[in-house]
Amino acid sequence: MLTFRGTVGGLYLVWAAQSFYVQRGFQYAHVPETLLMLVIWASHRWAWTLVVLLWLAVTSFDGLVADDYYKRGLGINRLLERAERADALKLVALVDVAANGMARVALTSSVPDLAAAPATIRLTLTHPTRAGSDRRIELSRGPDGMYRGKADNLPGGRWLVGVETDDWRLPAVAIEGELRAIRIPAPAPH
Repeated sequence: MLTFRGTVGGLYLVWAAQSFYVQRGFQYAHVPETLLMLVIWASHRWAWTLVVLLWLAVTSFDGLVADDYYKRGLGINRLLERAERADALKLVALVDVAANGMARVALTSSVPDLAAAPATIRLTLTHPTRAGSDRRIELSRGPDGMYRGKADNLPGGRWLVGVETDDWRLPAVAIEGELRAIRIPAPAPH
């Protein structure tokens, strides 16, 4: 049984052959041929899927490859070295951020090392879903050894709290609610 597509396809092949051999010298002769070819091609649903996939491949950017991947890799290595340095110094930070935004950090180490107690440290407050809410607060060491600074306008919610310098970095701890009496690194579960 002859279908509509088969009939149109057969007509197209006959017409394409005659236009190629008989009307070869006329440029206008190929316009209807092209239009008929597009009609037949458009009747196939898979063809539109191919068009959409090709369009997505050409116009979208997946962002998987960074232009400066080597530099980023070196930065990750530096982060790991700073974390290892904090671990070697056996650093522990007790972080407290009051409701008015005053931040205090008590830094202790079981290894006596002057580099472990710098004049300033950074308290990083990272919001997991809103990058615009992230805070990096410089804390200065007071005469009592406590680090103090001011964190402006902290919205409630979940935070990743970390303490770092240029030489070492303590791992961030996830906190929900008030930022009171936070131990970094977090105690190991029993």
